[in-house]
Amino acid sequence: MDPILVVGSVALDSVKTPDGECKEALGGSAVYFSLAARLFAPVQMIGVVGSDFPQEHRELLESRGVDLAGLEVVRGKTFRWEGSYQKDFNSAKTLNTHLNVFEAFKPKLSTAHKQASVVFLANIDPELQWEVLSQMEEPQLVACDTMNYWISLKKPALKELLSKVDVFFVNEEEARKLTRESSNLRAARKLSEWGPSVVVIKKGEHGALLYAGGRLYAFPAYPVEDVKDPTGAGDTFAGGFLGYLAGGDLRDIRRVKRAMLFGSIMASFTVQDFSTRMLERIELTAAQDRYKDFLDLLDVGESLIAA
Repeated sequence: MDPILVVGSVALDSVKTPDGECKEALGGSAVYFSLAARLFAPVQMIGVVGSDFPQEHRELLESRGVDLAGLEVVRGKTFRWEGSYQKDFNSAKTLNTHLNVFEAFKPKLSTAHKQASVVFLANIDPELQWEVLSQMEEPQLVACDTMNYWISLKKPALKELLSKVDVFFVNEEEARKLTRESSNLRAARKLSEWGPSVVVIKKGEHGALLYAGGRLYAFPAYPVEDVKDPTGAGDTFAGGFLGYLAGGDLRDIRRVKRAMLFGSIMASFTVQDFSTRMLERIELTAAQDRYKDFLDLLDVGESLIAA
């Protein structure tokens, strides 16, 4: 299978939740995505770190099959993020953000990177996302993510980018803010009209919505009793989704719907421990077991209510 190219952040995160905390742990959108997608397909990562980036993190990613040829090392400090969560875990409170070397990040693509058939443009400046995409030769599937910051600051650039995107990941608040629509269905439909044939609206513990083929489908989150740290769950979802979908046809709605389940399953692993600890340990069989369990939970049979 051809590798998936991911362009995004590599960070050192410090997170505090009601269940504990971690300090300067491995994080970043490209990292979470890669550790999820690598169960299904080879992954090539493009990012930047400082000279202080721990060698143990590099070795970990490489040992999990992530190609780090595109991970640039620049003199200075690695991007750092510090945040906290309250008991409901619905949103993070950012305490500190230090972009450091990530502030001047200019993705550099090799010939092999430019030939990738599947690319995920993680949450970075939409102008940088466009710059990466403009260097690609003929990708068969392009997916991207964004955040409120870019919607507020660079909406025209983001909207232009979406005209070249096949799959768009966005959370509920962002979808409504970007489209100025008051319902998820109208927001998803408008986003699809701008370019993406598949729109995924993430709703955290309440699951996710899929808009594809002109219809909206609702999916629950895979149930997890003990949540420790939801950081990176959205990027992990994207990794599970695209990893499973890589090489498939977006017109195959049943396959796309199965990708939604694997996205939710991979996110369910992430939230069970701090940083990338769970993603580092699991193998494909663990995801397949949860997939079977998920199908059983969703199975309602075919009987109709008697008249």
